[in-house]
Amino acid sequence: MTIRILPAVGDIDSARALTTLLSQLADTEPAPPVPDSTALLDTLARLAAESLDELPEVVLVHERIGPVPALDLIRDLVMRFPAVGVVLITADASTGVLTAAMDSGARGIVGLPLGYDALAERVQAAAAWSAGMRRHLHSGAPELYTGPGGTVVTVTGAKGGVGATVTAVQLALAAKASGHSVALLDLDLQSGDVASYLDVQFRRSVADLAAITDINPRVLQDAVYTHDSGIALLLAPSEGERGEEVTDRVARQILGALRSRHDVVVVDCGSQMNSATAAAVEMADRALLLVTPDVVAVRAAKRMVRMWDRLQIRKAEETTTVVNRFSRGTEIQPSLVERVTGTKVARTAIPAAFKELQSVVDAGRLQDLDARSTVKQALWTLAGDLGLVVPQEGGAGGRRRKASASDRGALSLRGRNADRGAVTLEFAGMFPLLLVVMTILWQCVLYGYSYSLAGNAADEAARAATAAYAVHGDVSGACSAAGSEHLPGSWKDADIGCGPDGPVMTATVEVDVPLFFPGFDAGFHVKGKAGAALEGNTR
Repeated sequence: MTIRILPAVGDIDSARALTTLLSQLADTEPAPPVPDSTALLDTLARLAAESLDELPEVVLVHERIGPVPALDLIRDLVMRFPAVGVVLITADASTGVLTAAMDSGARGIVGLPLGYDALAERVQAAAAWSAGMRRHLHSGAPELYTGPGGTVVTVTGAKGGVGATVTAVQLALAAKASGHSVALLDLDLQSGDVASYLDVQFRRSVADLAAITDINPRVLQDAVYTHDSGIALLLAPSEGERGEEVTDRVARQILGALRSRHDVVVVDCGSQMNSATAAAVEMADRALLLVTPDVVAVRAAKRMVRMWDRLQIRKAEETTTVVNRFSRGTEIQPSLVERVTGTKVARTAIPAAFKELQSVVDAGRLQDLDARSTVKQALWTLAGDLGLVVPQEGGAGGRRRKASASDRGALSLRGRNADRGAVTLEFAGMFPLLLVVMTILWQCVLYGYSYSLAGNAADEAARAATAAYAVHGDVSGACSAAGSEHLPGSWKDADIGCGPDGPVMTATVEVDVPLFFPGFDAGFHVKGKAGAALEGNTR
């Protein structure tokens, strides 16, 4: 059997030496080295999406790989791709390092400088373990390689005060209402407010897990507070300075433990970037970036996205931007935010309706937000767009359960009612203005029509008066009769007069302009004038 090997080495010289040695191993097929942890995870994810058979049997991780530390990377690899044997290459082959590597899930370590025999032995052992694991998995269902446990969703504010905590709490409540087991992690370590929004007083926090190397279910349970809503809360420390104790290693361990026990893990990352929030965003299945439709917030979002890309935390196209406090009258629309940031903008925007939130925020009872609130409806619709409220069965330990019929009905109705409510409110606000505009336009039509009738009647009256004048007839009677004949019934009450003016017979017709409908006098008048030549006619 040919053993496929994927080396991950950040140092060019070390990569060259490792490639040379691997090419000498019998029955092996080494791939070109990948330079960092991001490239390694992306490569394995792409191969796993195609088939289990496409994954390499062995992955070699150099101790100086970055930006994720080697042991943390191994732990992540083992969780995501359990059928791949991972071997650590390190200059320190002491018992402590070996123990730490084994705890992370490595199948062995190879000491530096590299030797042919040691490398061949470790590669063969890891490949044999990988083959046995794949036989055990048999079919190699793809879902085994998308990460164990539940879905992790991070919520980050482009700047302070854009609504990240409200969004995180409501997404967690929506997921819980659909029947999922949900954990809400507050990683806004200096100024986290999840406890304040949910009226919680709990002494334990995420900082209490910082010194624990093995976070088992019992340790996690001691630090987690179960809220009345059923959400498991892991809160930020009340002393902001303790936030420095929560490193990226701690964040990865905590997220791994939470996602293994819950269907959905929502993380409030606040708006300050640190190693813990960077690790959370990198591990997230969905990374949300909250922004308000103003220039300052959009610029901050653009800076945040670029920083994530430079630090290889997350690519812009893998980030979803959510526009909060949105109204149709704002100059900055979601399409512009998408172009400026280079991210995907969520289909659902959160309306600007702080008055709906003020009472529950002041009371610290965000879970009591009225179901008719447009903000709640939009946030729960967003949860549906993210797949957090889709009822599922099965899952880890049989914890997932179907949402009740009433929950499913409420969740589906919220999305439809949000759109209907927005349309109804907009129409109600615009209707009076539309009515005034239509009334003015109709009155203008009546004014123009009256002016046209008066001009035509005056022209006919002038011709009739000229003819009567030529035969010495009744000029006034002929003028009045001809003018009245060419006026509709509602305009019959008109003043019509004719008389010679030098060589021209002049006719004047003055009619009333009706108000809204013919027959209603508004006191407006228009006058039409016309003339006809008196050729060869003298008296």
